Order: sequence, then C-alpha cells, then structure tokens
Amino acid sequence: MELSLILEYGWVLLLLVALEGLLAADNALVLAIMVKHLPEEQRKKALFYGLAGAFVFRFGSLFAISYLVDVWQVQAIGALYLLFIAANHILRKFLVKKGEEEAGVTKEKKQSGFWLTVFKVELADIAFAVDSILAAVALAVALPDSGLGHIGGLDGGKFFVIFAGGMIGLIIMRFAANLFVDLLHRRPGLEVAAFGIVGWVGVKLAVYTMSHPALAILPEGFAKSTEWKTTFYVVLIGIALAGWFLSKEKQEVPAEEKAS
Repeated sequence: MELSLILEYGWVLLLLVALEGLLAADNALVLAIMVKHLPEEQRKKALFYGLAGAFVFRFGSLFAISYLVDVWQVQAIGALYLLFIAANHILRKFLVKKGEEEAGVTKEKKQSGFWLTVFKVELADIAFAVDSILAAVALAVALPDSGLGHIGGLDGGKFFVIFAGGMIGLIIMRFAANLFVDLLHRRPGLEVAAFGIVGWVGVKLAVYTMSHPALAILPEGFAKSTEWKTTFYVVLIGIALAGWFLSKEKQEVPAEEKAS
C-alpha cells in the first residue's frame, strides 16, 4: 500500500476510534442504567452476558453487511437509519426531557427480573451493533481500494478498518467506558456532538448511495472526490469542536459552598 493510502486509512481508523469511544460510553451508560436495579452479583453477570452478546452481534452485523454493502437499497436503508437515530436522540435530548422537566414528570417503572433484564440488554446490544457497524461502513466505504483482496462485497482493507473500529469499540465499552462516561458528564455537549457526527456520517452514506451506478443521482465519482471528502471532514471536525467548546464543563460544587 502507498503511504498516502496508509495515511488515509489510518485517519479513518482514528475517527472510528474516537466515535466508537463516545458511542461506547453512551451504550455503557445505557446498559448500566438497565441493570442497576439488580443485586451486585446479578448485575455483574448481566453486564458480562451483555458484553458477550455485543461481541457476537457485532461480528454478525459486520459479516452480514460485508455481503450486502454494494446493494444500493441496503446503503439507502443504512443512511436513513443513521439519520433517524441521530435526529431521534437529539430531539429527545432537547424536547422530550425538557418537557418532562418543565412538567415535573417522574415515572416509576416496574423492575424486571434477572433473565428479562438480560434479554433487554441483548436487544440493546443488537441496536448498538447495527449503529456501530453502519457508522463504520459509512466512513470506510468511500476509501480507495487497498488491493488486499475482498471479504464478502468489501475490500479487505476496508473490512479490516471496520473490524478494528468495532473491536476497539468493544474494548472501550469493557475497559475505558467509565472514562468516557465521566467525560460525557463533564462535557454533556459531546453526547449531542457524537450523534450529530452519526447524522453527518448518515449524510455521507446517502451521498455514496446517490452516487451508485444504479441510481446515478450524483456523478459516480463524486462520493470519492477530493472536494466532497474535504467538505465531509471539515464539517465533521467542526461538529466535534462545537461539541467541545460550546459545552460548558460541569464542575463539582465544593462541600463548603453546598453547606453555605
């Protein structure tokens, strides 16, 4: 592989690691909330089953999508799904929660038993796996071919980047999620930025779909053009920077101030 190709693949992998880190933290936070009502020993078991399920479903999603990635209908569904989850999360963040806070709504839910909780965790794992793999595919699919053969319908280099990003996401969810969760608590705007990036990645996949020869809504080479790639990464970095700088860092109030 040429140096320029290695650098481009490396850049996409770094982006995937950053995005996977934020999404894994959000996923870990959701899983922690789902199992927090269980006794400590059962909680650990449920999270272990959840991690095992995440591993299996992510592998399954990756190999399934590798055979379907060149089908424009699948690309279109993937783009719409990424746009939907981004818009749904952001709207719920700003509208639903705000409305509940203003109305003073508090909901008490009946707590699930151990195996029902495990089942719910596995369902969440499926959704997380699909989100992760689709976002990774949307980032990697427009990369130049690496010449490393094919796995399913994917170039070998692209498959490796998506695989590596997915596995790194699992490692982060297992070992480093607490750090990212803490970061999200201190910089809550990063959560919105992460889903903003997911939505923008959905736009990237939509552009790739519209450049498909079967549709030809956009010129076939547009999705891989330098102009579009530059625009995509400039906007992506802009979203990330906005999430960081526009999010006020939460600081713990000293005990002396709380007492006064």
